[in-house]
Amino acid sequence: MVAKNNTEDFAGRINDAWRSRQPIAPIREHFAEGDTEAAYAVQNVNTTRWEAEGRRLVGRKIGLTSKAVQKQLGVDQPDYGMLFHDMEVPDGWEMTRSQLIQPKVEAEVAFVVGRDLTDEHMTLAEVIRAVDFALPAIEVVDSRISDWKIGIIDTIADNASSGLYVLGSQPKLLKDIDLRLCGMVLECRGEPLSTGVGAACLGNPLNAMWWLARTMARAGRPLKAGDTVLSGALGPMVPVQWGEVMEARIAGLGSVRAAFAKE
Repeated sequence: MVAKNNTEDFAGRINDAWRSRQPIAPIREHFAEGDTEAAYAVQNVNTTRWEAEGRRLVGRKIGLTSKAVQKQLGVDQPDYGMLFHDMEVPDGWEMTRSQLIQPKVEAEVAFVVGRDLTDEHMTLAEVIRAVDFALPAIEVVDSRISDWKIGIIDTIADNASSGLYVLGSQPKLLKDIDLRLCGMVLECRGEPLSTGVGAACLGNPLNAMWWLARTMARAGRPLKAGDTVLSGALGPMVPVQWGEVMEARIAGLGSVRAAFAKE
């Protein structure tokens, strides 16, 4: 475990990079290999800092839901990060370079929670019952680590490489969609950039939601009614197309657009 003063030091470095939009070198060499507990401690320092500064916690994001990516980073489960109120961008509104460092885009299923989920032993059925509705989402992932040279320690400490996110505006009930088989295409000017399916996300995005709900209850930051959950990528992430509108279409859920300013 990294000493408390070092935990705060690395959290400070990430916070400074987030504020200045200037990336830093990877931090994993300062941690024991695979010490995800220490990495989450760094993340938590910044979560507490940002809440004290007035950023409101409105949900969570799940990362590393692809088995191939987990194997690449040497882990056997997803990771999570925090969603704050100032990370949400309305459908189709432009994002600028000044908001981000080295952004990439991925399409996901978002869930909105209808009741508090405080039991770390909850069943999948209980989680399904607690989901009010689902929406198509685009996550604009970003990294405070130079050139995306990240390992599991880097991404967890860096709030799971979070940036911004966009939600669609037509909520769907779970009974009306097949989340395991829903096909996804992420495109720009009609050209497909990334394709995928719900099963790419831990077999079903609801499996990722179940993992998160239990994990957050165990961590003492349970999901609350009204929280938004980005459940994980349905296909490969792709670089942002500046000056363009990138649109994700997910079968049964509809579409959502992320617009990027030209400058």
